Parts: sequence; structure tokens; C-alpha cells
Amino acid sequence: MTAALAPEATAAPKVGYPIYDADHHYYETPDAFLRHLDKKYHDKFQYVTLANGRTKLVIDGFLSNYIPNPTFNVVAGPGTHENFYRANNPEGLTMREMGGKPIKSIAAFHNGEAHLKMMDEQGIHAAIIYPTLASIIEVRLGHQVELTQALLHSLNLWVSDEYGFGNGRQFPVGAISLSDPDWAVREMEFLLKAGCKQVLIRPAAVPTETGFRPWGDPALDPFWDLCAKEKVLINQHTSDSGYDRLTREWTGSTANEFVAFERASMREMMDNMGRAANDGISAMVCGGVFDRHPGLKLLVTESGSAWVRPMVERFERVYHKLPWEFARNPVETVRENVYVMPFYEDSVSELMESIQIDNICFGSDWPHPEGLARPLDFFADIKDISEADQQKVMSSNLKRLLEGAY
Repeated sequence: MTAALAPEATAAPKVGYPIYDADHHYYETPDAFLRHLDKKYHDKFQYVTLANGRTKLVIDGFLSNYIPNPTFNVVAGPGTHENFYRANNPEGLTMREMGGKPIKSIAAFHNGEAHLKMMDEQGIHAAIIYPTLASIIEVRLGHQVELTQALLHSLNLWVSDEYGFGNGRQFPVGAISLSDPDWAVREMEFLLKAGCKQVLIRPAAVPTETGFRPWGDPALDPFWDLCAKEKVLINQHTSDSGYDRLTREWTGSTANEFVAFERASMREMMDNMGRAANDGISAMVCGGVFDRHPGLKLLVTESGSAWVRPMVERFERVYHKLPWEFARNPVETVRENVYVMPFYEDSVSELMESIQIDNICFGSDWPHPEGLARPLDFFADIKDISEADQQKVMSSNLKRLLEGAY
């Protein structure tokens, strides 16, 4: 497929239906993790100001550069990296150069009421809202199960304070670790009482105190069963899944962590976002999760869709090699239980050849620099599909998921 250039800025089409966006974000203030965190854990998650005046996150004694400015008081502007992701970089600019001068954070980046006003200005009726910095937690602290649980619960309480759950238009996810199945059930019960029916699961094998737990582990069945019963939408959003270790091994890098805005050719070739999405789905399907809990629905966000066709084709081949390992053709399971948010640089019409149009959802990744500054610009990227299919992608598919109407 040829590189997609950024579409010219034109007025979004006037449509007679509400727009549902599968991928909005907030930028966590330091208070997000510390407001409700037991003080006994504060030395494990600290914001420290260096001699040069910069503030960094020190997590379990390790000074992290994962997010260059973890306070988010200034950020790269929404959509400023769009040309990079459309493979339109003839001048060979770095991502920092593309981002231009950072902008000061505004209330809409971390406050529910202000964010809702911005959604009105953008023409967005409803959006799922994800954290940003929270993706650092499990990859660095996951084997410290109690600490991981405390940080995620603290974040969930902050989201409840600042956004609220289930107001009908903003749908913040609850952050959950599966490291302790009993805790995951208790946290899900807490979120349900708070009105939250969307949870964020990091696409990676689950770290525990003694190793890793696969998603298909029957020990997790009480959690999956609760989610299926209550029609909780499972969100597999891109994260630091730990895959960058492989990139460092292949390149001989001596770095010891993934840094969000650093890009290199080998890292791009390895597509760690798509690989993690593929592996998470494969773990659920091969582990029989959807067979035991057929009501579960999984939405994959900010991972693109270039990996979908190869995954579907591989499932087909594996099924015919090892049919006894599956209750039915795994391709049927994917098409029934998995929903995908393509990137704007992906082809929705090509994605429709692998999964049905009813399982494709629009997401803008606002206000991240790699997203769309104007979410409705996505219409320009799907002008080659019918208006009826555009409505499914931009509205009714996600609306149905959020309402549990399946």
C-alpha cells in the first residue's frame, strides 16, 4: 500500500448521527497516582526535580525517561506527528522536530468537564478515555503485585474524582492488573459500583511475584466470567508491553528502557504495537477464553490494523494443523469477539477483507501528537467506503459495544 499523505484540512461532513471515538486520552497529573496512594508506597513512585530544573519520575529507585516530561505541564501538540505516521517525512525530521515547540497543557487534557467541552467543539458525542503515563507501571513494577494494585486503584479513584464513570458520553477505562485474580475481581466489582464497564488490560503476559501468567489461565476465569456477565468491554490498548527488549537485543542497544518518542528503523520494522495486539488476542483464543466466556468482547485500540490479515491467515493455518486444540475455527472466534480500531494511515477497506465492517471502530487518539488534531478528519481516510459503512465505523459499532447491545 502506498504511503498515505495527510488529507487536506476540509470541513468534516455533516452527518445525522452521533460520533463515537474509541481512543481519547488524559494526561495524568502527579496527583493522579498520589492523591489516594497509601503513603507507605510514596517512595516507590516519586516525581523529583533535577539540578537542571527538569522533573522526572523515579519508579522503585529508577529514574525513568520513558515519558520525557511525566508531569505533562507541557506536551507536544495534538496531531503534530501525523505526517511521520503517514510516512510523509521527506526532510528526515525527528519526531521532536516534527512536534515543534511544546504547548502548555490545558484543562481539557486532565479534567473531565473541560474535556467534555472540547468534545463538543470537536463534534464528538462520546469517547472512551485512556490514561497515558499508566502504561509505565506493569512493565516496571508488575512483579511487585501489591504495589501495582495500589497504584492502579489510586488512579481509578482519581479518574472517578476528575471524570466520573458512566455519564453517557465520557467512558474512562478502569485500569486493572491480572497479576492477582482475586484482586482483579474485587477491583472490577469496585469499578462496576462506580459505573465503569470498560477496563484496560495491558497487552502482555501478566507479571506475578513468581513469573508470568497467561491470559488463558483458568485462574482468571472468575474475572472473565464477571466481565462477560456484566458486559464489561475489555480494552487492549497499546502500552509498554516489554517488547522493546527484543529491539534492543537485535540492535545491540545498551539502553534499559523504552522511550516513547525515540524511533529507529529496526523498531519500526518490529512493530511492537501490532505484535503485542496479535499476541494478546492469540493468548485469549488459544487459551479458550472466548469459548468459556463467549459473551466477552475485546476492543483493540491504538495498535493499528496492519497485523490483522497476517493474524487471521495464521489462525486459519494453525487451525488446520492442530484442529483438536480449538473448540471451533479460531477465525470465527476473532470475527465474533474482537473489534479493531485502525490507524488513520491504515486502509479500512482492506481491513474489511479480514474482519467484518461491524467490528471496526474509529479512534482519534486525541490529544496525543500521533493522533488527529481534528478527529473528524478521519472521514477523509474512509471516503472510499459507503456512507452506511462510514456510519458503522464512526458511530454505531462503538455505540453498540458501550451499550452492551450485542
